[in-house]
Amino acid sequence: MERVAVIDIGTVTARLAIADVDGEHVARLLKQSTICNLGEGLTQTGRISDVAAERVLSCVDAYLACAREAGAPVACCTLTSAARDAGNSDALLARLVQRGLDAQVIAGSLEGSLTFLGVARDFIGRRILVADSGGGSTELAAGTLSGAGLALDAVCSVDVGCRRVTERFLSRNDPPLPQDVDAARSFVAELFSDALAKGSVLTSAPERLVVTGGTVTSLVAIDEELEPYDSRRVHLSDLSRATVEGMAHRLATLTVAERSRLAGLQPQRASVILGGAVVVAELMAQASFDVLTVSESDLLFGLSLCVAAAVRGGGCPLPWRPRLSSLR
Repeated sequence: MERVAVIDIGTVTARLAIADVDGEHVARLLKQSTICNLGEGLTQTGRISDVAAERVLSCVDAYLACAREAGAPVACCTLTSAARDAGNSDALLARLVQRGLDAQVIAGSLEGSLTFLGVARDFIGRRILVADSGGGSTELAAGTLSGAGLALDAVCSVDVGCRRVTERFLSRNDPPLPQDVDAARSFVAELFSDALAKGSVLTSAPERLVVTGGTVTSLVAIDEELEPYDSRRVHLSDLSRATVEGMAHRLATLTVAERSRLAGLQPQRASVILGGAVVVAELMAQASFDVLTVSESDLLFGLSLCVAAAVRGGGCPLPWRPRLSSLR
């Protein structure tokens, strides 16, 4: 059994998982998620701001302390959409190296594959479409995980996410004007339509849409007014398209301050939750799913499996080798 620490730095959140991995079994000991908003202002400037970088680095320092306290001998750190897009990502990577982390900016296709690997463990033998709806992008991966191994039919990354959509369309007025919401929906619909047509993720006729990420977990929490948040009521719960559409309509009528007071919603997510709801609603529409299943399993699960395999010196479940950083 290997104890591993994995950190993923996304456009909105930075996340830590510490897990014991025994073969194909992942026992998560700790999971933390912190809204750092690395991608704040990125749409306008093309760069990671100094303030956003400092928020992330402070968070990573705390995560590394947790990992060491938990006795994890190694860590792996990945960065996704914001770091892929920013023109100054190297500066952030250099400061992570100073902390002993050989961090990797991973491609959208790998991000989607890692997420599928983590999510599909709850759907063994089922043909599913997994969507990781993030701050800067949405990864789509279709396939099956079975006793014979992982069979991915298609993976693609689409540049639509809750922060990207918010900064491009929904931040000029509070609450946004109806025409701004319509423009956001048209933009998201077009990108998803093109990606689904070109990416072949629907050709295998997936029987279920499974979505992970802070937007969908927040939508469940708002819908059920979960205070405090209860992952047991969120994980593997279903959301209908009608429910998502209704929530998107409601959120569009509220100011950011009013959204921040909604039961079940983290106040730090209030500014981007409408953009996220638009993304999820249009994904369901363009992929022709009336119901989605919410998963709290995610890239961190898949990453834990790959890191443990690398520690053992065995074959990674994906054609990729993670960079390991010693915590001792």
